[in-house]
Amino acid sequence: MNKNNLSERDICTKFITPAIQAAGWQQHQFREEVKLTKGRVIVRGQIATRIQNPNATGGPKRADYVFYGLPNLPLAVLEAKRSIYEIGHGLQQALAYAEMLDAPFAISSNGDGFLIHDRTGITQPISREVGLDHFPTYDEMWAIYQQWKQLTKPEELSLIAQPYHTDSTDKEAHYYQKVAINRTVQAIAQGIRRILLVMATGTGKTYTAFQIIWRLWKSKTKKRILFLADRNILVDQTIQQDFAPFGENMHKITNREVKRNYEIYLCLYQAVTGKEEWKQIYKQFPADFFDLVVIDECHRGSADEDSAWREILDYFTSATHIGLTATPTETKDISNEHYFGKPLYTYSLRQGISDGFLAPYKVIRVVTDVDALGYTPEKGKKDKQGQVVEQRQYNTKDYDRNLILTKRTAFVARRVWEYLQATDPMSKTIVFCDDQPHAERMRQELVKLIPEAASNRRYVVRITGDDTEGKAQLSYFIDNDEPFPVIATTSKLLATGVDAKTCKLIVLDQNIESMTQFKQIIGRGTRIREDYGKLFFTIMDFKGATRLFQDKNFDGEPVMIYEPKPDEPIIPPDDGDTGSGVAREDPPPYGPDGSDDAVEGDEDEGEGTDGGTTGGRVRYVLDDVAVGPGVERASYLDEHGKLITEDYRVYLKGDIQKALRRQFTSLDDFLIRWHEAERKQAVIDELKEHGIPLFILAQAVPNGAELDVFDLVAHVAFDAKPLTRKERAEKVKKRNYFAKYGDQARAVLEALLEKYADHGIADLEDPVILELPPFSELGSKTHIRRGIFGSNEAYSKAITELEHALYEGQAA
Repeated sequence: MNKNNLSERDICTKFITPAIQAAGWQQHQFREEVKLTKGRVIVRGQIATRIQNPNATGGPKRADYVFYGLPNLPLAVLEAKRSIYEIGHGLQQALAYAEMLDAPFAISSNGDGFLIHDRTGITQPISREVGLDHFPTYDEMWAIYQQWKQLTKPEELSLIAQPYHTDSTDKEAHYYQKVAINRTVQAIAQGIRRILLVMATGTGKTYTAFQIIWRLWKSKTKKRILFLADRNILVDQTIQQDFAPFGENMHKITNREVKRNYEIYLCLYQAVTGKEEWKQIYKQFPADFFDLVVIDECHRGSADEDSAWREILDYFTSATHIGLTATPTETKDISNEHYFGKPLYTYSLRQGISDGFLAPYKVIRVVTDVDALGYTPEKGKKDKQGQVVEQRQYNTKDYDRNLILTKRTAFVARRVWEYLQATDPMSKTIVFCDDQPHAERMRQELVKLIPEAASNRRYVVRITGDDTEGKAQLSYFIDNDEPFPVIATTSKLLATGVDAKTCKLIVLDQNIESMTQFKQIIGRGTRIREDYGKLFFTIMDFKGATRLFQDKNFDGEPVMIYEPKPDEPIIPPDDGDTGSGVAREDPPPYGPDGSDDAVEGDEDEGEGTDGGTTGGRVRYVLDDVAVGPGVERASYLDEHGKLITEDYRVYLKGDIQKALRRQFTSLDDFLIRWHEAERKQAVIDELKEHGIPLFILAQAVPNGAELDVFDLVAHVAFDAKPLTRKERAEKVKKRNYFAKYGDQARAVLEALLEKYADHGIADLEDPVILELPPFSELGSKTHIRRGIFGSNEAYSKAITELEHALYEGQAA
């Protein structure tokens, strides 16, 4: 038989499967063509399955054979290829799958034999080729597995043999959940008592915890278990959904009442602890009462040695502790790794998106002019409450905290509604605001814009800790089949634990202060629900959080970053031509990585009322400050190809550089046009006509206010070394340039040079300047030109020569 004419499937059927079965493997011990991922990506802004689009990154992931030991313990992955390929052609693919599944062996075959790679390094050589009649037996693989995982005691094997929970729903753990479950059960079997699992939001941490607890509980390895969380909704969702099979063996601790006749306990930290001794009801349990404590979202509070929550863990110190988190490190000083140790298993958002289990995302960044350039009130300006506004420069971190610009809130609301109108006005949307009053202002602005919201009070709701009516709408918002509420404005209540599977738009108008908080907020959008058309989500960022807390290794990269210019629509293009918002390398994160505020129960941060003082902080409200689109720009590469990150006032440089280079093709081109211009003001006017006014150009570099327009253009566009106006003026003075003029003419030119140093080239060319002191002391404008210099032409020539002196050495 000519194998080259056979398909890969025929090779498997006629040669590989019989060889496997001849080695003693039965069909129930291995599965053919196991699909490891759902394989879904965004391509060119549209959703497409990888199977439908073979050019999509990654391709469909299918293993031809997966071999199992005890229930759901993968021992080997075999990748089959047609015999026209070398025997090891599929080994790299098999190795990738074996690593995903935590299997010790990766095998490749072309129907002529097998190439076996031992990932454990126990057998030698690590890679060996064997014939079709020498496929390893189950006993051989299982012995290597036990040695690899150091499973030597009968009780250890008994525990890991405990099966998963199964029921009539046929719900099965995903491959990464199985790896986390198996590693945890094996670690506990070997006596490890502090375990950390890092799994991105939306990957099913609670279901993973349930299967771990189920196997430990059914095997009687752990008889009493405590599940700790910090939000009521987390506990209630867990009881009603993932933990439901525990039935009457399960109990939620409420009303500070202790009952000891259950086996599975769930509770809030806040329900069993507090500063007062009488609130610390966890002490009513004996310290050895629980065998296992599972800490959900363990990045909040429990990592801090001084927190009241940590006291619970220290009290039940003899129990095994399992921490679940999406963010192992909170700050440079506080990390739950300090308590639990390095993660036993990590499954990142990046991997989840690649595998197709989590939704890919787009980022739309919008910067207002007051965010890009800051806002400084005029002296003596009063706010809405009659308070005199402190005169200083306010920036993004001040807005909605120290300074409320009501027109900025209206601007954000308009852009959000513009996006929803152009996509789907019924898309579930969460708008994250800085505090409760900000969330209410945002709700009001959205209601003003949305026609249906006028008659349907549930179209836009504020869901915050201080609003009973709003919190009552939470269950409806997260219900997949409930259309209303459509938009929820919030500050912290929806940041964690809320399983809003159909949320398609996340709006960030919040000064996010930590990586942990950012990841939790973004996690609200990562669920995929194909049956509801939820295949990706969009982040609309108004305060730069997507720059500040980027973590490519864990979160991956958005499929698109779109930064609309002021005259561009808010909707990213669908054809891959993203204009100013092309997907690209982004700057590394910068700025402080502060810790979360501790959240008590379901209450998010209260901030009192708008205006006046709040908690000792003065807050100003301004209704009359116009807010529009800023120069919405991206990062840029310097001449060495290094990615430069600059803050809002500085990152304008990248796109200004592009705009300048469209005007001046090279530095020589700019120098020629500069020197040929009879009036330099003409160049300034030309820049303004093309959307680059001088004040914007001056913001592109940190010391821009001290530079002349010549140096601004040459430096920003062509990276020429800049000189300040004062430095140029001093160079002219040192060359004794004025020696050829008489005393009065020299006095005029020296005064003009001082004006240039203070204000720039425009003062030299403005005839009105001669009517002001100190020139007015020398006589009229006509006298200076004709009497002191001899004629208008002679005066103009002197100014031209002075300009040449200022830019001497800069000739094209």
